[in-house]
Amino acid sequence: MLDNHFLQINWDKVNGLIPCIIQNIHSSSVLMLGYMNQAALLHTQKYKKVTFYSRTKKRLWTKGEKSGNFLNVIRIVLDCDQDSLLILVDPIGNTCHLKQQSCFNSCNSYYTNFFSLENKIRLKKNMHVDHSYTAMLHIKGIEKIAQKLGEESIEVVIASMKNNKLNLINESADLIYHLLVLLHYHELNFNILIKALYNRHKIL
Repeated sequence: MLDNHFLQINWDKVNGLIPCIIQNIHSSSVLMLGYMNQAALLHTQKYKKVTFYSRTKKRLWTKGEKSGNFLNVIRIVLDCDQDSLLILVDPIGNTCHLKQQSCFNSCNSYYTNFFSLENKIRLKKNMHVDHSYTAMLHIKGIEKIAQKLGEESIEVVIASMKNNKLNLINESADLIYHLLVLLHYHELNFNILIKALYNRHKIL
């Protein structure tokens, strides 16, 4: 049985197929658009993996049923007109059949690119690659990482005191990068900081 929230869906208005926007919960990037009938929505709700109704195959299909690139459901939201869904997911692998993260890769936002940068930093943590600056920092350990973060912090302060906006932007970017390296050294990420800021914002 559908959750009470989804009983409000106007199935007649959408001719039995409701459009579903799939969004990455971590990067906020839009991954794809698909359609669900009531059976597909029930299946998605029950098994927590996005399942669409295929208009060409005339059957239910779970995204990733062949590739293993499932879309694990975090939250499903019905829009104000009760005729479309937004599904926040934790994706496994690429979503697009062209082996890209999103079917809308050309429309990535700055935050999406930031997420990609952080993911690259995470992946290079355990790589022993001579030409990778990120890998080199991890090889040298937390003392080197912390030292670089301290140096970049000072550079940001100097740029600010000199009112040099271009240097302030560049040095701040360096600071954020080295902060990300330090966070991943400790098995943390930027989203954890965002959650902490959100919780702090609620009491400000």
